[in-house]
Amino acid sequence: MEIDLPDVLAEVTAQFARYEKALVSNDVAVLDELFRNDSRTLRYGVGENLYGHDEIMAFRAARSPVGLGRRTDKTLISTYGRDTAVASTLFYRDSLPGKVGRQMQTWIRFPEGWRIVAAHVSIIAEPKDPAA
Repeated sequence: MEIDLPDVLAEVTAQFARYEKALVSNDVAVLDELFRNDSRTLRYGVGENLYGHDEIMAFRAARSPVGLGRRTDKTLISTYGRDTAVASTLFYRDSLPGKVGRQMQTWIRFPEGWRIVAAHVSIIAEPKDPAA
């Protein structure tokens, strides 16, 4: 298996950027599109466990558009072959000082394009720097 093929990595990186832009601007239509429309798609969130595209869409529709801004750090996207990828990032919000968010997504290429089939989001206390 070939890992991190440049063209595949570029495709997934572009979709990840599209997702991030939609997330912070509350573009629910794009967010709904990028999650696979399937009952097996899941999203474990900070305070919710969502099973299936319908539950994920309902969560997005009900979510407040206030305070979605964030900055990301240490984003790592890895591709496996031509049709599978994992995207991981840390994120920080001004409204959560001393905390760090962690986000992981599994992306699969389908005939309709790259889609998220599993996602996990959590927020923890910022770990101490081991070098300090």
